Amino acid sequence: MVFYNLEKGFIAKRLRSSRKTIENTIESKTEIIQAKKFEWIDLQNPDRKDVEKLSEQYHFNALNIEDCMTKFELPKFDSYDEHFFVILHFPPLAQKIGISKNSQLSIFFGKNFLVTIHQGDLKPLVDLVDICRTGSDQQRKDKLLEKSSGVLLHEIIDALVDDLLHTSRKIIANLDEIEDRVFDETKPVARSIALLRREINRLRRIVNPLKKFVLEIAKNINRFSDGGEEGLSLYFDDVIDHIDKVIETLEESRETMEIYKDTDFVLSTEKTNKVLGLLTIIFTLAIPSTVVGTFYGMNVNLPGGIENNLDFLGPYTMFIIVILASAIPAIMMFAYFNKLGWISK
Repeated sequence: MVFYNLEKGFIAKRLRSSRKTIENTIESKTEIIQAKKFEWIDLQNPDRKDVEKLSEQYHFNALNIEDCMTKFELPKFDSYDEHFFVILHFPPLAQKIGISKNSQLSIFFGKNFLVTIHQGDLKPLVDLVDICRTGSDQQRKDKLLEKSSGVLLHEIIDALVDDLLHTSRKIIANLDEIEDRVFDETKPVARSIALLRREINRLRRIVNPLKKFVLEIAKNINRFSDGGEEGLSLYFDDVIDHIDKVIETLEESRETMEIYKDTDFVLSTEKTNKVLGLLTIIFTLAIPSTVVGTFYGMNVNLPGGIENNLDFLGPYTMFIIVILASAIPAIMMFAYFNKLGWISK
């Protein structure tokens, strides 16, 4: 038996808001779709008894059954004589805010059967099941079911990877929007950058191991399929190419986000320094009046005080002198700061 296991380490909407969403309860469904050469059994949010019933029918390993019932099992690949078992992670259709979760897809694959187990939040897979069940798109249904279980498995993974590719393009759109907001001082962008960085990192944690396990599927699928070996290998090569494109897009997006984060930090720091500089200048210009007010606020005899009142400029002579004593140094300092270039527009 060959065993692989990984160590532990917006997008349906552009950027998810901070409001909490209400999780919808997905009902339990079991769809059995009979093709010419194989049977496809899809279990959506199944009970343990449903999975155990399949285990008895196809002789699945008990540990794999436990993995299926664990909603957050790490990606893995187990190969047996009659079938193989794989767990893949994909981004879910909807996600509760503040909790970063992946949607788990468990697959049992044999020559005459394909079993998919998931929580019902993978829309591309749910759509494929509905097409095969209702026949709403007969041409698409025939393409899925007329050949082997290997071709169907390829179509399922290809649809999910294409959805990842679409998500990566949405991230590019988000980056273009954030780029405009970074240089707009009227719009705060730090939270948007943090949310998008989290989304990019989450997708990277999904896609990087996904490529490894899709490669393992491509290596082992020919043992259990009636389709042409070279044909199936070419099919999965195309999926790998799409995964590589997603990985490349995410890496470029991560680097771009780091640039935007640093740019936003520099611009925010510059803006803060301008505000502090302005407040410092205002405080400095107020120093002369503060000093004069401090002296004349003391309970001591000073020139121009109540007992030594000056009146050569009228009854408000001392008031005028105090104003001039405060304003003249402030004006001189303002002119000097402006000459040094400290006061700018």
